Amino acid sequence: MTAEQIISLIHREVKPALGCTEPIAVALAAAKAVEIINENCRCCHDWRLTAGISLDISVSGNILKNGMGVGIPGTGMVGLPVAAALGAVCGNSAKGLEVLGDLTPAAVQRAKDLVAEGRVHISVADTPHLLYVKATVTVDGGAVATAEVAPKTDVSPGTSPVSEAAAQAYAVIEDDHDRIVETSFADKVLMSSESAAAATRHTDSDYDLTVRDIYDFACSAPFDSISFILEDRTLNLALAKEGLEGDYGLKVGKAIRENQKEVFGDDFMSYAMGLTAAASDARMAGCTLPAMSNSGSGNQGITASMPIIAYALKYGIADEPLARALILSNLVAIHIKHYLGKLSALCGCVVASTGSACGIVYLQGGGYDEVCYTIKNMAGNITGMVCDGAKVGCAMKVASGVSCAVQSAVLALRGTCIPSTDGIIEDDVEKTIRNVGAIGSAGMKTTDRMILDIMLCK
Repeated sequence: MTAEQIISLIHREVKPALGCTEPIAVALAAAKAVEIINENCRCCHDWRLTAGISLDISVSGNILKNGMGVGIPGTGMVGLPVAAALGAVCGNSAKGLEVLGDLTPAAVQRAKDLVAEGRVHISVADTPHLLYVKATVTVDGGAVATAEVAPKTDVSPGTSPVSEAAAQAYAVIEDDHDRIVETSFADKVLMSSESAAAATRHTDSDYDLTVRDIYDFACSAPFDSISFILEDRTLNLALAKEGLEGDYGLKVGKAIRENQKEVFGDDFMSYAMGLTAAASDARMAGCTLPAMSNSGSGNQGITASMPIIAYALKYGIADEPLARALILSNLVAIHIKHYLGKLSALCGCVVASTGSACGIVYLQGGGYDEVCYTIKNMAGNITGMVCDGAKVGCAMKVASGVSCAVQSAVLALRGTCIPSTDGIIEDDVEKTIRNVGAIGSAGMKTTDRMILDIMLCK
């Protein structure tokens, strides 16, 4: 890949996200469907807050798994139904993963009402896509009339814009959390992946990134071309501070920091664990601050960045080396996720903490060999950690991932690397990464189904 292609890849995969990205994908699809109705009908002001809206949401098992127990920003509620309702009531699809950036008390209350009235139905789609959302929105006849919704083509000057027919539209998201591949209004397909969205797909034949390329780019790219990555610090550090100051979720980060003397020790590892877990605490419990995500996951973005940011804060690292370490971390995480896939039974913190371990090695003076050692050490350590859905308990897994990252970095800097005679480790770091991807994407499919079955039967 050229430097320009690598920067484009970072911009595509590292972006702000408000709320857990699985329910946010549902909200995004619902928002798009409602906007299609708005574009094709004549509607009064604020009709979304008053109209009789019904939502049928069909999702892949992995979306359901990651949306069942996670907090939805600003609502004090968990789950996909309220996320879908919020998307319909106040979502703005132009904001992508920040689709719920315009929350108001009135919108939150209306969304809760729609859920309480049984107007949101969630089902599991029969689809080969691990990441799939179809949001069908219907504005029923009586509500349409009340909301003054009527087809624009049928409205003559001076007539009342009222229709007794229901208005219906849908939007489909596939493969990426913000990749809308099909839309429809009144049973007519407006856009499909055969046209506009097909141009955004990036196939394996286009992908030739390696750890060597990543390391060289992180070390040599002009600072002004990568300084944008410092927004990682702005967003995710704000989340960490919010998590430490508030009482979010399990308060994992807060507990670590408050027990740093008696239990954890006042060292870098506990500092990094506390800050990173605190950011996850806040995000997974519905904090209204955005995270800088990685590969479609806010928690992965937090875990790929916060340990490095913690190191910079504790040891006074300047902006340029911090930016290079963040670039290295984020790209390593993106690289591993390329082989793993956006959603799987393998916990994303395994991938993200591998990236942050590489960033820590860089800041401590390690070179390419030490980065490869670090990746192998991480692959041989926590590859088996399963994802049992997005929830407040993820902060504990994040803390564990940070601990392993620091251990792996320290060992790598001493020249210690898990040998290729051990398990899934290969001499070639790229083969090791592909092994991790194969285990998480193909090898753990049965595990993924079993986890979902357990969750649905509770």
